[in-house]
Amino acid sequence: MEFDWHSHVITRSTEVSRHYKNTQNVRRFMLEHCGAAFKFDRAFMAWIRNGMPKTMGDVVDEWKQRQER
Repeated sequence: MEFDWHSHVITRSTEVSRHYKNTQNVRRFMLEHCGAAFKFDRAFMAWIRNGMPKTMGDVVDEWKQRQER
């Protein structure tokens, strides 16, 4: 069964599939793990969808690293 980005529970180990969507569910997950300063931008969204295997934990870690630059 395909992961439903709108309603399934997202964890750090959730794999980012080719069907990934920036949903309110994803935004809530990212706010929980990254804090109130979290926001999507085009470069970050392109990185998420670049086809390289990653988990939502990788996505959280990448966003945090980008904030340190």
